[in-house]
Amino acid sequence: MISIENLEKAFGPHTLFEGASFKINSQERVGLVGRNGHGKTTLFRILVGEEQPDAGTVSMPKNYRIGYVRQQIDFTEQTVLAEGMKELPVSEKDHAWKVEKILAGLGFAEADMERSPADFSGGYQVRLNLAKVLVSEPDLLLLDEPTNYLDIAAIRWVERFLSAWCRELLLITHDRSFMDRVVTHVLGIHRQKIRKVAGDTGKYYDQIAQEEEIHEKTRLNDERKRKQIEQFISRFRAKARLANLVQSRIKTIDKMERREKLDSIESLGFSFRSRPFAGKHVMSARNLSFSYGGKTPLIDGFNLSVGPGDRICVVGRNGRGKTTLLKLLAGVLTPHAGEVVYNPQVAAGFFEQTNISSLVDSRTVEEEILAAHPDVDRQTARNICGAMMFSGDDALKKVSVLSGGEKSRIMLGRLLATPVNLLLLDEPTNHLDMESCDALLAAVDRFDGAVIMVTHNEMFLYALAQRLVVFQKGGIQVFQGGYRRFLETEGWEGESPEAAPKKEAGSTGESRPSKKELKRRRSELIAERGRVLRPLQDRITAAEDRIEACEQQLVRLNREMQEASERGDGPQIASVGQSIHGLQEDIERFFVELEQVTTEKEARQAEFDHRLQALERQQDE
Repeated sequence: MISIENLEKAFGPHTLFEGASFKINSQERVGLVGRNGHGKTTLFRILVGEEQPDAGTVSMPKNYRIGYVRQQIDFTEQTVLAEGMKELPVSEKDHAWKVEKILAGLGFAEADMERSPADFSGGYQVRLNLAKVLVSEPDLLLLDEPTNYLDIAAIRWVERFLSAWCRELLLITHDRSFMDRVVTHVLGIHRQKIRKVAGDTGKYYDQIAQEEEIHEKTRLNDERKRKQIEQFISRFRAKARLANLVQSRIKTIDKMERREKLDSIESLGFSFRSRPFAGKHVMSARNLSFSYGGKTPLIDGFNLSVGPGDRICVVGRNGRGKTTLLKLLAGVLTPHAGEVVYNPQVAAGFFEQTNISSLVDSRTVEEEILAAHPDVDRQTARNICGAMMFSGDDALKKVSVLSGGEKSRIMLGRLLATPVNLLLLDEPTNHLDMESCDALLAAVDRFDGAVIMVTHNEMFLYALAQRLVVFQKGGIQVFQGGYRRFLETEGWEGESPEAAPKKEAGSTGESRPSKKELKRRRSELIAERGRVLRPLQDRITAAEDRIEACEQQLVRLNREMQEASERGDGPQIASVGQSIHGLQEDIERFFVELEQVTTEKEARQAEFDHRLQALERQQDE
């Protein structure tokens, strides 16, 4: 168990977190979330002793071992297997089978076990570092973006491995679906505070939103009450007969806690620019074949037809040809046989994360976005910079000082600025945080054109894929259906197909509704939502209008009260005072009504949202 008490850390004027206290208990698997730059990796470095906090303590049991995957490569053994065995516990030094099992799960072939670690790419060397940490069986396993260098088969294996992890785990990942299937708790850095919630990321973000909504409603209510009390004190401070009432209200104000308005946190939201397309056919690949250096073809006799609005995801293990296929479809590579035919109206946008050489080192991030298309203005460029996590002065950084991941984000930002009707995306979620991934998923979903995407992110696959191009079993096939259907009928090599979800109790056993029927149900549900919510919204608007009218009338009556007081007109003071009292009661009643109707509307809205999401999941399957 690890205990954190009153932890604080800042870099110059930028505070990451303060007063942070939490515990990681035995066998808890905890996901760490927060926007890039908010301190997730810094917290990891504090836990392993590579960074010192400004204040606070980190307590852990004696001889408690922490396993942390480092990016530095420092291999000393002659073979991959021997390198992995270095980290086995002392009691298991001869358990080569355990190392082989983990290496195989991470994508190393049997023949790779006797190869030198230096023979492998950087991505596979990082996988070897991950394997070494996993076989060491630490008490606390720290994983910072472990899926970045893994293909989909390895990611699914790691997910199963971590779900069975019987010690403690602290995980950072931009892949929300991966995190939600692994963790038991979520630890979030938000507004320089750290909080821990039992459950998945959905529960964490729901709780944050609910607490902030309650804070703002309470703040506004308190401010309204404070203003009314201050008005009373101001009007009657000089009245001897009301001195006790005035003093009572002064004490009430002194006891009232003043809640500060929460600083607004800009929500990420962006869209791809769509170019109109009137045709029925976007492009087709006919008998495509390609190989490198005369070797066995990576792609052989491949055919694909793409229509407007298609969502096609390309999946498979690394090194099988996914990126090569995307480059062929984008025209970056020339096929050795076959052809790619585009409709003349097609304007394609291609994102390929290694294609950063086209960036100009002397430009700033903002200038690169502005240069993407002639009609991009500075405000649009700044919005895109913010979406790509270059907010404020970061948008003025020169390209020459940026990391490879940051340059990759600029390439994605340039694509956002360019009007297209066909998107070709190669692993667009790498180097994005979880919030940016959510925004990207929404942007792709809203895009009017066709999308062909290489991705290992299963959240994207479940949400977007209508067809799959699958690299598996030494070949390539087009699967007509979504990702869930693929898992149920085909499955990944080495895995059994996943069983279809069981029917709920009381199910009639009827076949799945057709897409036409689902669309009809969705239209009816949207119409019903309008019929139910519109009257509630009308009542909310009416209550707000009545409150505003009463407050304007109250201003007039207060002015009349002041004038009557100056004249010493007792009867007028009494009459106006009664009117003011009645008006204040009306305002209070309207506020109560407003709160009740708003709560009812939000509850009904959530009910309809849940029903719509259920229908949309059926459409995706």
